[in-house]
Amino acid sequence: MDLTLDATQADLRERARVYARDVLQPHEAEFERNGGTLPAETIRELKRRAIELDLHGGSLPVEAGGQGWSALEQVLVHEQLGQVTGGLWSFIPGAYNALAACSPEQRRRYLEPSLRGERTGSYAITEPGQGSDARTLAATAVEDPSTREYVLNGEKWFVTGPSDTDFMIFHCHLLEGGERKPTLFLVDYDEPGVEMTGDPDYTHTFADRHPQFTLTDVRVPATAILGAIGEADAMTNQWFVEERLHIGARCTGAMERLLTLAVEWATGRIQFGQRIYDFQGVSFPLADSAADAAAARLLTREAAWHMDQHADPKVVHARASVAKLFASEAAYRCADRVVQVFGGRGYMREFAAERFLRELRVDRIWEGTSEIQRMVIARALEKRGVDRVVG
Repeated sequence: MDLTLDATQADLRERARVYARDVLQPHEAEFERNGGTLPAETIRELKRRAIELDLHGGSLPVEAGGQGWSALEQVLVHEQLGQVTGGLWSFIPGAYNALAACSPEQRRRYLEPSLRGERTGSYAITEPGQGSDARTLAATAVEDPSTREYVLNGEKWFVTGPSDTDFMIFHCHLLEGGERKPTLFLVDYDEPGVEMTGDPDYTHTFADRHPQFTLTDVRVPATAILGAIGEADAMTNQWFVEERLHIGARCTGAMERLLTLAVEWATGRIQFGQRIYDFQGVSFPLADSAADAAAARLLTREAAWHMDQHADPKVVHARASVAKLFASEAAYRCADRVVQVFGGRGYMREFAAERFLRELRVDRIWEGTSEIQRMVIARALEKRGVDRVVG
């Protein structure tokens, strides 16, 4: 396994670093002070710069209008985006990988405008009565034979997207001939019967909100089906695996920035006649987090490499879970340690360490909790073999 970056990959990483450091980070404090909002003109500029740097639609194939990045290249980019607080990377134009299955008409209505930064979509999966098991979702679609339309009903929580999000990928069960066929539908927010029933605040202040929606007898044509009937679980799982790699990568990037800030502070801060960095109670926890950061980076890149080599999807799934589990747990420990290094300053929202402490907590929950990752890994150890999961 060779994880050495070639010139193209190194250039991509540098473009992502420039975007994260020079374009996004300068807006972090303003975004936090404003309670998670930026002026519309600023958001348009963030989107424009992302397109200018060829960072839009990275995970989508070239034939779908994306950049066609490999899994490793996606990880390289998200390592840099993870160095930004506020989830400001959400303003990069793009789309969920499920939209690669768009029909020509769907591509014109949803995918192409998303890649231009004119539309933004969400993924509506989670429900109040169901957790991480998509097989138990209660949302349904039923065909009305008189109109050939589908009638959608269901309640969705954590429908994640920034404030300009205007359509969703609705994951439900199509009821057909006594069968429950998991199917995806593209649904505009302004369709009759679509209601945002809640928009709660969360621990973090993110560009993405996580509102709640109820769909009541929403009528859509058959052309709203995304992909094939019965394929939703496979399509959604593909996104989960990809996003777990992205989370692992962003956690790695967050640790890099946290450690950079902590070392700079601790080596310049004098107490009791010496640098606080020279106290083992300060430097040793940072050393532990440096080891964690290095391990998380290798785990995430290795999992991406296996995906790019078209390894057994079940093994890739397990390795992505390993990366997400380790990186998310380690990043939160790192943020806690760095807040301690900064002392009272670390508890102030104007300091990145405090924001990371709030923001990194959710990485142990969304796209599958740490407990779900452990279940995936444990089952893979038994069914695929220890050597294939950790070797």
